[in-house]
Amino acid sequence: MKPKLLVVDDDPTLLRFLRDYLQDEGYTVFTATGGAEALRVAYREHPHLVLLDVMMPGMDGWQVTTRLRELSDVPIILLTAKNTEADKLRGFRLGVDDYITKPFSFAELKARIQAVLNRARRTQTPETQRLRLGELEIDFDRHEVRRQQQIIPLTPTEFRLLEVLVRAQGRVVAEEELLREIWGTNRTEDTALIRRYIWLLRKKIEPKPATPRYILTVRGYGYRLGEGETT
Repeated sequence: MKPKLLVVDDDPTLLRFLRDYLQDEGYTVFTATGGAEALRVAYREHPHLVLLDVMMPGMDGWQVTTRLRELSDVPIILLTAKNTEADKLRGFRLGVDDYITKPFSFAELKARIQAVLNRARRTQTPETQRLRLGELEIDFDRHEVRRQQQIIPLTPTEFRLLEVLVRAQGRVVAEEELLREIWGTNRTEDTALIRRYIWLLRKKIEPKPATPRYILTVRGYGYRLGEGETT
């Protein structure tokens, strides 16, 4: 089955170019020119990935991301001319999986889409192993993390980051290795991206993010998993 993409942009010319290019690359493409329409299409078609413009009249990309995250953990890539650190952090806090600054090449877009889809597939691959990490339970069958039976909502990228650390079984994982494992060799950004996601993940799973128990920093090198036992 062809991966289904939802492309959202209020520029009809760019939307048409993106649709034609991505269809030629083998994707099934749905489009929307505004936020409300995008939510309706996402609810109806259940896309595998959403390409979402930020600056749109009415309901902007930030609002659409928030609503999508209430509905599902579908991977989201933001397409935007806003490239400040604050804007990127805002997107990551809302749960986006990647961030592409306009103008961009179609080759870069294709690589980013494939990397995010691959990452999402890996996190959905059934596993027989569960991990109990202090008061957390990581269920690889269901792609879930729970605390006292309450699901902690993680994006596919956040879950994949946690999964890589779990698979390392206490070994220290370098930032560069995490970058390759999660975003692939085509990623051009530096390891600051990893540090942002570590911070976001800690905010969700750590009782006290400033003094983490589960994701430990090895200064000057990377991260390792803290206390936990496999069940």
